[in-house]
Amino acid sequence: MRSATEGPDGEAFVPVRRYRLAVVTGADEGLRYEATGERTLVGTDASADLRLSDPTVSRLHCELVLSGGRVMIRDLTSRNGTLVNGVSVLAAHVTTGSMIRLGRTVLAFDSNRRATTEVASGDRDRDRFGSLVGKSAPMRRVFTVLEQAAACDVTVLIHGETGTGKDLAASSIHEASARSDGPWIVVDCGAISPSLLESELFGHERGAFTGADKPRAGVFESASGGTIFLDEIGELPLDLQPKLLRVLEQREVRRVGASHVTPVDVRIIAATNRDLAEEVKAGRFRADLYYRLTVTEVMMPPLRDRREDLPLLVRAILDQLGATSRSEALFAIPEFMVELYKHAWPGNGRELRNYLERCVALQQYVAPTLLTHADKEIDENPIDVAVPLKELRERWVEKFEKQYLAEILRANGNNVTVAARAAGLNRAHFHRLLARHGLRGS
Repeated sequence: MRSATEGPDGEAFVPVRRYRLAVVTGADEGLRYEATGERTLVGTDASADLRLSDPTVSRLHCELVLSGGRVMIRDLTSRNGTLVNGVSVLAAHVTTGSMIRLGRTVLAFDSNRRATTEVASGDRDRDRFGSLVGKSAPMRRVFTVLEQAAACDVTVLIHGETGTGKDLAASSIHEASARSDGPWIVVDCGAISPSLLESELFGHERGAFTGADKPRAGVFESASGGTIFLDEIGELPLDLQPKLLRVLEQREVRRVGASHVTPVDVRIIAATNRDLAEEVKAGRFRADLYYRLTVTEVMMPPLRDRREDLPLLVRAILDQLGATSRSEALFAIPEFMVELYKHAWPGNGRELRNYLERCVALQQYVAPTLLTHADKEIDENPIDVAVPLKELRERWVEKFEKQYLAEILRANGNNVTVAARAAGLNRAHFHRLLARHGLRGS
């Protein structure tokens, strides 16, 4: 007979008396709610205890009920369902560390106020997570989500502009996870031709196509026990998306030309600089795959929104470059940091690293008129075969996007609403694009 002080798994049971919900991803990121009663209603309705503004959350989405020292979450027939740690539930118990997804919003559940306070206090002093550095508020929020993601095995989707460190965030999750001793495999979905991508991901049997003279395991089989990072997931062809969905839902793959499936044990992290919600609306990305990928979402902030991190970033990059004491002295003059703060850094951390590398190589402080180095290279040599395809493509996309936005704004009298309609975009998305490129409309 189980003791009254034991939980269902035989461990010591500490009854919950109070608990806290924190929005870690979504439109209300940073919002916190501390429950004071036995029932907490979550939704967008004015009557909700935790009221959210996310349009993908239902008016009365779910409720949490405290009874017998445990907290039960119940879905209230919501449109998009309630997921706990990546699993869709109608009713389930939640414990400290549980991640609750409602539409595009992710809530962290915590029943230990003292532990929460200690974590929050520690976050104020934290300036790095894995390969990422920063002490700004946006980066501390990112570190919190990354740490929570590393502690469990949920699928993660990382958003962000080119050069914001999406790959570093992904590898840092892997290194801090229980899978850190397993394989770490990176697949750039935009750099592999569609005809080869299926075989690369899922493998093939002998004779499956011309040139397939022997069977080959795909990356999902090769990464068993580890993590796969699908970079540029927005480039994944539509015909391959159902097959990736199978991996996420069934944890099995079917090689090209095979008549049987193979179980796989992998954790999937994906990244994109596209707005996948908009891609879903445009019919270029499957809605079911989108929701399976976004169990936990991370938005990497652009460098212009966290300029206070520049001294830390400069120090870290110089260390990586093996800068000499003479080189470091060049960057110690006050004018240097002032110039860095002035620049918008459209290429984000990648542009900063390229700039510092150039200064170290020249052994002199080159005041950045900070004409964007990437734009300069494109103007002077648009097809530079010495540059990897992915990097050159990203530069072109960034440059085209900025020029297109500026031109369509000008053509529509600088009116954002009219320009957004002409571009075939909703106004909110259009505003985000303008902000990304430092443009403004009226």
